[in-house]
Amino acid sequence: MTGRKLHSAGSPSPETSEFTMLVDRERELRVLSALVRDAYLGTGGIALVEGPAGIGKSLLLDTLVTSLHPGDQRVLRARCDGPEPAIPFGVVRQLFSPLLASLDRRERARLLARCAHPARQALLPARPGEAGAAPGAPEDVSYLVLSGLYRFVWNLAERNPLVFVVDDAHRADLPSLRFLAHLAHRIEGLPVVLALAQRSGDEATDPALLDELAAQPLCRVLRPRALTPDGIGQLVRGIVGQDAGPEFNSACLSLTGGNPLLVRSLLSVFSLEDQPLTVEGLRRATRSRDTSFSEAVLTILRKQPGPTLAAVSAMVVMGEGAAPEMCARLAGLDEAALVSAIRTLRSIGLVTATEDARTWSFNHGLVPEVIIADMDPDRRAEAHRNAARLLVDSGAQAEQVAGHLLMSEVPATEAWAVIVLREAAQEAFFRGEPELAANLLRHCLHDPIDTAADVSVLVELGLAEAAIDAEASVRHLRLVLEHVSDPVQRFKVLRALSGGLVRTERSMQAVRLLGEQAGTVRDFTGDLNRVLEAHRLAAAYEVLEGVLAVLSSGPLDIDLPGDTPGERALLATRAVIAATSEDRAQGAAEAARRALRRSDPGHDSPGFLTVAATVLLHVDRPDEAYDAYQRIVESCRQEHRVLSYGLSTALQSEAAYRLGALCDAVAAGTTVLELMSPEQWGRTLALPVATRIHTLLELGDLDGASAVAMAQDFPSTALETWEWNTYLCARGRLRLARDEPQSALVDLLESGRREHQWGHTNPALSSWWVWAGRAHLVLEDSASARALAEEAVARARRGNLLPALGAGLRLLAETESGPKRLAVLEEALAVLEQSPARLELARVLIDHGSALHASGHTEAARQSLRRGLELSYTLGASVLRSRAHDALLATGARPRRPAFSGLASLTPSEVQVARLAAAGGTNREISQALFVTRRTVELHLTSVYRKLGVSGRRELRTVFERHPAPGERETLPAPAPDRFAAVDVSRSCRHTAQGAQDAAAKTSAQRN
Repeated sequence: MTGRKLHSAGSPSPETSEFTMLVDRERELRVLSALVRDAYLGTGGIALVEGPAGIGKSLLLDTLVTSLHPGDQRVLRARCDGPEPAIPFGVVRQLFSPLLASLDRRERARLLARCAHPARQALLPARPGEAGAAPGAPEDVSYLVLSGLYRFVWNLAERNPLVFVVDDAHRADLPSLRFLAHLAHRIEGLPVVLALAQRSGDEATDPALLDELAAQPLCRVLRPRALTPDGIGQLVRGIVGQDAGPEFNSACLSLTGGNPLLVRSLLSVFSLEDQPLTVEGLRRATRSRDTSFSEAVLTILRKQPGPTLAAVSAMVVMGEGAAPEMCARLAGLDEAALVSAIRTLRSIGLVTATEDARTWSFNHGLVPEVIIADMDPDRRAEAHRNAARLLVDSGAQAEQVAGHLLMSEVPATEAWAVIVLREAAQEAFFRGEPELAANLLRHCLHDPIDTAADVSVLVELGLAEAAIDAEASVRHLRLVLEHVSDPVQRFKVLRALSGGLVRTERSMQAVRLLGEQAGTVRDFTGDLNRVLEAHRLAAAYEVLEGVLAVLSSGPLDIDLPGDTPGERALLATRAVIAATSEDRAQGAAEAARRALRRSDPGHDSPGFLTVAATVLLHVDRPDEAYDAYQRIVESCRQEHRVLSYGLSTALQSEAAYRLGALCDAVAAGTTVLELMSPEQWGRTLALPVATRIHTLLELGDLDGASAVAMAQDFPSTALETWEWNTYLCARGRLRLARDEPQSALVDLLESGRREHQWGHTNPALSSWWVWAGRAHLVLEDSASARALAEEAVARARRGNLLPALGAGLRLLAETESGPKRLAVLEEALAVLEQSPARLELARVLIDHGSALHASGHTEAARQSLRRGLELSYTLGASVLRSRAHDALLATGARPRRPAFSGLASLTPSEVQVARLAAAGGTNREISQALFVTRRTVELHLTSVYRKLGVSGRRELRTVFERHPAPGERETLPAPAPDRFAAVDVSRSCRHTAQGAQDAAAKTSAQRN
């Protein structure tokens, strides 16, 4: 088999040559040749060649075509990397237009007359001004059109076998793809060969259609492999003219992965420079663009005439695949001169192009890098600005134009450029890419900044930077504050500015700013002022000075109706402050429910909705809080609000922990600590870390909890926040678990002191008093433990805080003995049976059973302990499970390991992950869809497989096919239930205690 001569960097030229160009492809060529032979016998066939760029797919198809004998068959070719595939039926026209043009008028009319009218319209080129017009538009593809085209193929094949060759089929227009799939279904019995190539890794127009085509019984899928060392040796002999030896061939294979295109490009350096074929020389040629490869490219180019140099510079600036007419205009050439220049570049091996130069690309990724690096910076900047202007005039998308303006590396302050950059920034911002948006906006500022002229840009820049660079956002928004008079715009600036001040640890500045400036924002309803007042209260809540100032001003009104977004925001912030006192806990809960019930996701800030949900968490309603957080998390996920998503997920983890849904708490904690960096968390990092420590301790993972506590590097300012109180509580509990009661008590009492300092008298806000009481008991100071318990019980009764009341009664029972202890535990049990706090219920059940046994009520003790064992097992609370198991053994019982399974045992988060996995989603796709980490997906799937007794996705799909969710669409996860309580929380984490420990240990190792 012979091919065409390979020049310089490895591009084909029209001339033939003595050496083999296509190597290591004998198997593929045999398959293609066999398909052609079968076509002569009237048997159709399909070949799909797929692989990465440069692997030789196009060359393989070219070799097939050149090996055919002219006149024996008709070859119909199309490439899908030019402008035509964007037009409906553009590829179909590429295939048939040359054939129709070669026929005389009578023969062409005879063939077309056999087609239905819509099919004829799909075959014939659109009239001027109608490119992409109605005929053949994707929505007009009907069976009549497809069957008409099939009939046309059938008529053509009556005379000669047909060979369809479609390169880059993954980029074909959708109507053409549908035709090819239609033909593939009916090719048996036709003397037709359908040979297609598609690039793996590239996004296809419709992957399902290509998959459908590949699944046809007659289809042979060919995946050309990388070159072997022997194959590289053949190329070396052909390009350089000598043997290099096995060591060189192997090194070339290692450096290029056997990609034929890369191999030819590297070998061209040795051919051009007449270098010895050594391994060291090969490494030099690929090390950087300052190597012999670069010099070879520049040496070739500098020998070319001026038009060729102008053309290649324009091609590099415009980007690979740019329309020739655009490159010609940028280079200052007419199109004929540009076509001639591209042919010259092709002949010297730098460019691969079609004969008409409509489609072109550089042979090696380093080629454009070398050329652009050799350009004078000023000339390069001017070229990119000229390219941007050309694209604007041609109606290109703002993003494409903005890319050139960014590459010009100088401010673009002309009116047209500012409009383009702002439009592209807005699109980037809505896509969830604030960094790109900010970069685009910075590019259209004057240097130095002209505040009066740049006011609109500075406002947009400050808003974009709010999520990525709070310091820069504050700086820019402060510059423009006095220049903004529009109420809505001024409101946005003040809101973002105060948020930036809070994130940069200047909360009191934010409080003062909003207090002074709120009156300057006047709107008809006054709702904007209510939102700003809510921001002022939220900022004040961040620091002790602000909290004390708010509390000293008297009780906050939480009786607003919540009819507007401003009222709901104000209601939420007032309620969260009111909830710090047990006396107002239930009123605050009702206010939060009102705000959440009347909220509108399209108008209400996720931040204030999170605040409202946190009120429910702080008044001991973790079930309601969990549901509210779930809705907020879904909204933030869809809108790509990373910071809001992180905070709401961290708080949802706390709600799951309080409910006893420990596996959900672990998964949520894993997500937020891996998704957001410590810098993004800032002073609030203590909050998710504290929850994670508590959860791991419940799972029995003492080492994991210790690792989490030691791994965090908190900023010094974290000690000034209320979140630090929660961390002190968690660290104190951790020290207690490590048998360090004295140091534990120091942390826990300090946490309590700070809670009282912040005005937090609600015992449901923090469990510091529970663990401080336990530490007192370990140190045999029952009087101090009793004092803590009695105060907590009294406050919990006043606030009707059932979980806190149950925990307080349990602690109080520890200070009693005999019948009195039993009576207190029975009251705690009665209280907790009415609450959603399953974890606290399990603790009391075990204590109650132990107390019954001590009192001689063995059978009753066994019943209570069995309930405690079952509940702690379902929650994955291995420490409690061990206690219950030992207590049962002490009663003479023989506890059996509980067994739970089935869909009912899955948590809402596990159901979401499981359904997506059953629908065929990979871990990566699921993590992107649910906005969680892959590690979280792995944790959930491990738990799901264990609970359902399946070994993989295939069995999982079978389970969900047997038990579909009511009204569920096949490819979407079942929505989370409106109330967490609708799923039996006692069955939320049914896996073995050992399994829970393993999951927690793996999570800890992954984190650290």
